[in-house]
Amino acid sequence: MTDLTALFTDLVRLETRLYNVLDTRLKAEHDLPLGQFEFLRFIESHGTARVFDLARAMAITVGATSKAVDRLESAGRVRRTANPHDRRSSLVALTPAGEHALAAAAPTVESELNTWVGSVLPAGVLEQLATSLSMLRQRAEADSRTDRREVFKT
Repeated sequence: MTDLTALFTDLVRLETRLYNVLDTRLKAEHDLPLGQFEFLRFIESHGTARVFDLARAMAITVGATSKAVDRLESAGRVRRTANPHDRRSSLVALTPAGEHALAAAAPTVESELNTWVGSVLPAGVLEQLATSLSMLRQRAEADSRTDRREVFKT
């Protein structure tokens, strides 16, 4: 029988160590923290995003997300525009500088992930792991108990 607590510990420690190595390298080579890289990737894949959408995707609070977007905006990597469908929110889009930063940093991220994950696991195992983690993530995202805003309401 699989020890789920040990599995959880392995997942968390692996995520922490990978995050640290990626963050350190991105800062050193691209002056771009990993958290900002993730925001830029999300915005690029959606064209534009509301702060609320980013917060849900990153599983962090709206306040923390707004501060992160402020930093990206100050760095010239994103711009906010009025949301024509909801005057209470704005839309965040990449600037050319944000597109350039993302394009420059993406190969660095891929290289590190290949070193730490892609070169360690056989292709079939890696594909199975990717599918399994995606299923688990979807399950967690569908449950409001995993939403930071919901955790403190109980």
